[in-house]
Amino acid sequence: MTETTPVQPHEATEQTRSLHQTFSRVWANWPGLGSLAAVNHTTLGLRFMITGLIFFLIGGVLAMLARTQLALPEQNILTADVYNQVFTMHGTIMMFLFAIPVLEGLAIYLIPKMIGARDLVFPRITALGYYCYLFGGIIILSSLFLGVAPDSGWFMYTPLSSAEFSPGPGSDFWLLGITFVEISAMAAGIELTVSILRTRAPGMTLRRMPIFCWYILAMALMIVFGFPPLILASILLELERATGMPFFDPGGGGDPLLWQHLFWLFGHPEVYIIFLPAAGIVSTLIPVFSGRPLVGYRWVVLSIIVTGFISFGLWVHHMFTVGIPQLAQAFFSVASMLVAVPTAIQVFAWLATLWTGRVRFTLPMLWIFGFLVIFVCGGLTGVMLALVPFNWQVHDTHFVVAHMHYVLVGGMFFPLIAGLYYWLPHVTGRLPSERLGKWGFWLTFIGFNATFLLMHLTGLLGMPRRVYTYEAGLGWDWLNLLSSVGGFIMAAGVAMIVLDLLLHARLGRRAPANPWQADTLEWATATPPAPYNFASQPTVTSRHPLWDQSDVAQQMAAGEGHLGEVQQDQRDTLGTDAITARVAERCHLPGNTWLPMLSAAALAVVCIGLLIRIYPLALAGCLVAAVFLLRWSWLNGGHPLAAPLTDAELAGKDDDQSPPLESRTLDGPGRWGMIITLLANGTLYASLLFGWFYLWTASPQWSAPADSPLATLPLLATAILVTVLTLLYRDRVRHLQGGEDRHLAAALGSLTVLGAIATGAVLWVMVSAPLAATEQAHDAVLMVMLIYLFWHCGLATVLTGLQALRVRLGYVSAHLPYETRVLQPFWVYTCGVFWLSLAAFIGLPMAWGGG
Repeated sequence: MTETTPVQPHEATEQTRSLHQTFSRVWANWPGLGSLAAVNHTTLGLRFMITGLIFFLIGGVLAMLARTQLALPEQNILTADVYNQVFTMHGTIMMFLFAIPVLEGLAIYLIPKMIGARDLVFPRITALGYYCYLFGGIIILSSLFLGVAPDSGWFMYTPLSSAEFSPGPGSDFWLLGITFVEISAMAAGIELTVSILRTRAPGMTLRRMPIFCWYILAMALMIVFGFPPLILASILLELERATGMPFFDPGGGGDPLLWQHLFWLFGHPEVYIIFLPAAGIVSTLIPVFSGRPLVGYRWVVLSIIVTGFISFGLWVHHMFTVGIPQLAQAFFSVASMLVAVPTAIQVFAWLATLWTGRVRFTLPMLWIFGFLVIFVCGGLTGVMLALVPFNWQVHDTHFVVAHMHYVLVGGMFFPLIAGLYYWLPHVTGRLPSERLGKWGFWLTFIGFNATFLLMHLTGLLGMPRRVYTYEAGLGWDWLNLLSSVGGFIMAAGVAMIVLDLLLHARLGRRAPANPWQADTLEWATATPPAPYNFASQPTVTSRHPLWDQSDVAQQMAAGEGHLGEVQQDQRDTLGTDAITARVAERCHLPGNTWLPMLSAAALAVVCIGLLIRIYPLALAGCLVAAVFLLRWSWLNGGHPLAAPLTDAELAGKDDDQSPPLESRTLDGPGRWGMIITLLANGTLYASLLFGWFYLWTASPQWSAPADSPLATLPLLATAILVTVLTLLYRDRVRHLQGGEDRHLAAALGSLTVLGAIATGAVLWVMVSAPLAATEQAHDAVLMVMLIYLFWHCGLATVLTGLQALRVRLGYVSAHLPYETRVLQPFWVYTCGVFWLSLAAFIGLPMAWGGG
């Protein structure tokens, strides 16, 4: 292992200093309020983490209020209504506004640096995600300060959260705010997936990828597939509350258990979405402080992949007491225990690395050891809860609350703080305080165990969760008092950590370069890092570049690697092959822009309009957001502000640029982004299909007519028309790939007209169909399906029309074929859902006599 010292810009030669100044000018954020237009991943990652910390502190105050109320029996510090709001908001903030966004922020900050890139591949999407997160979080929190916070629990079970039992706006704040925040999570999931797969440094094959990147890749893909069920559930419940569509009302053919299925289809993968990045921190830090590579790298990678897959088959273990068949209980019980196997592989790899290395007991490692103790305990209670008879006994008691906190707080918070102390010198260039850090650890560790270890006992003694008070003499009194004292001890530990963060930027000692003697590329940057990360991008020949490539940091800082100079004042990073990491293209990245913030603000107006039931305001917000988003899509490809054709290209000569620009290729990261987005979209549609078949087969009051209320022949004709459109569009793309672009604008214009006819046909079927959507769940689901088809057909048509206009302006041509390739999967997807909808929503019910 060789310790390397990155070359800081101020230590370099005059020529190198000039190079860094040029990069800084191109990549810098705008000053003052202009920094709100920043799209740089370092800036946005820090904003995610700082905002998440603020939400965490608010959620912590709510937890202390709840523990104060429960400290003694028969207290009235909080009324029942206020207590319900407090515990609902505590869970909501911690799960949706703290845990996932903070981990995403850490990934956004680190991933480009770890893979040797200059930024994430879609910087504007990252910025949009941050502002959706910020505005959505403010909307949710505003309900608390307005005294109308949701009070149905952070899981919002129906019918408690339905209009009949929660008539105020509290549930609406939750549903709309969480859906808004989910846009942020989905954006990060897509962004991180494509960036890891397509922008790794040359030579960084999948086998050489840092282990943390494997964890983040798994997390990002799990977000892509795990979040759409909750988005659909939130939309359906809000439609039920706003319009009366009875998706979860048994009286109209719905079923409240459908909400639980959709929620936990998201909720259980979310546990591992939170755990995997935290485990990635552990797998990153243990080798560094053990002074040796991670034992069993390939086994750990395999366990990460297996954990991601198995986590999607566990959702029903949250529903063992709702009356599901015993065979299903047995299956999900076995699956719940099986997931312990890949987790155990990771734990054994960590222990083996520690055992065979020379461990340095630094402050970050103190938190890692705390994590190992707490997480193993949480895992053991998880295996206990996987056993159906035991689960029945402790379901909805404090035992479940204690287990959840041991897994989530122990499994996420402790590694997060370890990572915070580990990467803090990278962010600020200063070291944290060992004294305050140790005080923070021991107070947190002792307080945490005092709080939640005792809650296992109150749960075993029968104390239900979500009760705001209890009678004296039940045997819970002293346990609750000690738990509350432990909660305040833990709060004091968190306060020590926050104090350390506030003081160290001024009082902390200057950190040397690579202070921990780490092996990954983020420590080859300057500290604090420059906005462009690297003056040139490296060629990686090892899984541990800073240990095995002793001069890689100096070479990058001197501009001796790839893209070692600024071209046309553009922000560039390399695109590489997903498997081999060979150089494939040069990606032009957008600079500072107000469009993400303005788009998020317009979407916030939509949410507010829906909340206060002023639907013209929501419609106006939709139109404004559409304008901003279409303008966003316009500034791409061959646009003069993006990557216009060079003089050589305009003259019909081959451009000698190597590697080629992304917009001159046929399979760049943008196409991958479209495909990953469609995978998420397909999961949303699959969730709708799941709801349809679930209600059809399980709802006792399900009612369906013998004949479909939809005009079958017009829908069939529309599906045929969409198929023809898809094939014609594919044919035009093939001609364009072959260098033939004659009559391209006219052809795309004709396809736009045909697409408008198809969209109008779906709208006609939707308006003319005799659907009793507010009376029968059957018709309500059909209406949602028609809206889905209308939206996709209309969006594909609009985007095709924009392509036709871009052809006339010279932004799309035989030299610039890329954008048509990006749009093609969307047409294929739209065609597919048309035929699948005809089969699932019309064909099968007709074949089975109306269901």
